[in-house]
Amino acid sequence: MQIVGNILVILIGIEHFGIMLLEIFGSDEKKAQSFEMPLQYVQLSNTKTALANQGIYNGGLGLLLILATILFTGTTQSLVLSLLLGYVVVVAIFGGFTATKKIFVIQLLPALIALIFVLVA
Repeated sequence: MQIVGNILVILIGIEHFGIMLLEIFGSDEKKAQSFEMPLQYVQLSNTKTALANQGIYNGGLGLLLILATILFTGTTQSLVLSLLLGYVVVVAIFGGFTATKKIFVIQLLPALIALIFVLVA
């Protein structure tokens, strides 16, 4: 159970690195399509800066998820992963309601499943 939970957490960490790469380095067209935003809006300088900033947060979150899985064990690992995954769940709920419904499936569902595995293990 714990191994499956750890694998899921690492996959979620990798997913957040992918989101980071999209938000920072993705083409305007790909960002507009992925986040269901008008292309003209994504092309604005302020929007590019905001998405890049958001990308840094996603990359940091991905790194923390992976490092917590590798560096911690036992109760400490469970507590840290629960907090991080809980954060992903809350942010995904907010993003699903305010940005795009795809976030419910792409971020919320995997994080919720991983959180359940972490808590049960």
